[in-house]
Amino acid sequence: MTGSINSFETFGLVDGPGIRTVVFLNGCNLRCKYCHNPETWKMQSNNYTSDEVVEKCKKNKPYFKNKGGVTFSGGEPLLQYDFLLETCKKLKKENIHIAIDTSGIGLGNYKELLENIDMVLLDIKHITEEGYEQITGHNYLKKFFEFVNELNKSNIEVWIRQVIIPGVNDSEEYVENLVKFLKENIKNITRVDFLPYHKLGMEKYEKLNINYPYTNKEEMDKEKCNKLHYLFNEKFKDYYIK
Repeated sequence: MTGSINSFETFGLVDGPGIRTVVFLNGCNLRCKYCHNPETWKMQSNNYTSDEVVEKCKKNKPYFKNKGGVTFSGGEPLLQYDFLLETCKKLKKENIHIAIDTSGIGLGNYKELLENIDMVLLDIKHITEEGYEQITGHNYLKKFFEFVNELNKSNIEVWIRQVIIPGVNDSEEYVENLVKFLKENIKNITRVDFLPYHKLGMEKYEKLNINYPYTNKEEMDKEKCNKLHYLFNEKFKDYYIK
């Protein structure tokens, strides 16, 4: 089976625990205004077999040690479900830790995949339908919950990722609502990261001749982002799974 892969990153340190090989898959049905990987939006020609991906990842296995492994990102890896599932099954046979970085907006029927991975890095776009559509261009919050409902049954470790954007969700009110949202809807959370909005991907838009939606928006102040993260953790600390 073949899949459409944009690139590989070796020695990744921010996409899951330990040292990781990050596989960026093509294809995404969201158009997040802050996206820094627009080159992965469109599905390109299939260019790797699952065996080829496994072999590339196995070469880095000595660096994974106890905590590292492979993370599938994108784009949206769930849009290449069959290819992803086959590749994960083969990686599990090699005893390699597997994570997926996902918005949860895929094709459905996630049970078997979740049985063959170890961790989900779950991107929170927004916690209301209006806010979700404003950021992503689509009202897919119900699709998000389809994935979350299956994820909650799996008992898999979850890392939450929330991009903090000035004037959108950089308020104490949003943080308090996020705490409530996560407590009520998502299980097995061991970590929550606040990622300050930045413009590092703007040059990619120019090269691809794509309009960048946040041209006039300021980058998120890191100090304020850290304060909001501290506030969040103070309110959420008793809910983390140890």
